[in-house]
Amino acid sequence: MQVLIPTPLLSYTGKTWVEAEGGTLDAVLADLDRRYPGIRFRMIDEQEQMRPHIRFFVNNEQVFDLARSLRPDDRLMIVQALSGG
Repeated sequence: MQVLIPTPLLSYTGKTWVEAEGGTLDAVLADLDRRYPGIRFRMIDEQEQMRPHIRFFVNNEQVFDLARSLRPDDRLMIVQALSGG
């Protein structure tokens, strides 16, 4: 499946769109971590929860569950909020 990587995480992938495989959101993130070591920890914390500044969208629908089923033709967009002042 195609995965859109947010700008703050491009240092891991080197490109905006990458390929990943998996039947669930968690499996896709694990596959991304195999391909780009360390990237998953920037999105998922030590308690296996989504970090508050990260949002996942599958086919433009926000996803809140790591167990969400995915199909190979889905598009996953990872969005990272920026803060500061």
